[in-house]
Amino acid sequence: MSHTIIASNFNFPKQKSVYKGKVREVYNINNEELVMIATDRLSAFDVVMPKGIPYKGQILNQIATSMMRATQDLVPNWLTATPDPNVAVGHLCEPFKVEMVIRGYLAGHAAREYKAGKRLLCGVKMPDGMRENDQYPSPIITPATKAEMGDHDEDISREEILKRGIVSEADYAVLEDYTRKLYQRGSDIAASRGLILVDTKYEFGKTKDGKIVLIDEIHTPDSSRYFYKEGYQERQDRGEAQKQLSKEFVRQWLIANNFQGLEGQKVPEMTDAYIQTVSERYIELYENIMGEEFVKADVSDIQSRIEGNVLGYLGRR
Repeated sequence: MSHTIIASNFNFPKQKSVYKGKVREVYNINNEELVMIATDRLSAFDVVMPKGIPYKGQILNQIATSMMRATQDLVPNWLTATPDPNVAVGHLCEPFKVEMVIRGYLAGHAAREYKAGKRLLCGVKMPDGMRENDQYPSPIITPATKAEMGDHDEDISREEILKRGIVSEADYAVLEDYTRKLYQRGSDIAASRGLILVDTKYEFGKTKDGKIVLIDEIHTPDSSRYFYKEGYQERQDRGEAQKQLSKEFVRQWLIANNFQGLEGQKVPEMTDAYIQTVSERYIELYENIMGEEFVKADVSDIQSRIEGNVLGYLGRR
């Protein structure tokens, strides 16, 4: 799997610093704009896997930037350009230290908590009598604290966020409003492609002039969970698992191989054959979410391609 990018070490003109997240690497250019590179790293249970997934970075970047353009009439975002399939460029922002998770259905982490007998998630009450993958009466917002690379995100309530002063009350009201608007638009887009947007997360930041904008990724299979709309209710009525589009298949494979990111657990070996199947699944995710064929970028020398395209863009401004 040599044709992947799992790390970068570029030195762009007027570069001030580099931040390396779980999946993306962010270059600060002259304290004015950010060059965000979507690598092929794979993160699950807040742990970065040792091998990259071919085309994953391109897939995430192209979905995220397309969805930002499709929602910019509702919520302002940081994006200004996409000079390379793996690269997004935008305004320098100060990120809020919370992730705004919104759930329309009882799935994933929420379902695991519910199964354990909990009915309160991030201070939000969940109704009794729900089955896994049932739709909530209305979407619920369940924030998480933003983790540094390798650390676990933690559930947190709105009340605790305000109490700790992580976000001001005025700003948090905006984050909630933007989150609900984005989820509704994302749900409408998903429905038009035969999908259900089950749950997702959004991240926000403030520009230098104090404007709150959407940052990072949006409606990707890494940040979201999708079900196929066709047959959803029939599967629920029969108590069957839902057909879903997300990286949950990776999490389930890890769980089956005794790994959930807990202390003392070792990441199972990912063979080249398994990695190829993961890449194929990500391409399938792209084509279903975007409603178009995925066009593979030239990955014969992905580092040089990215560097050349970014340098070309920076030189043209």
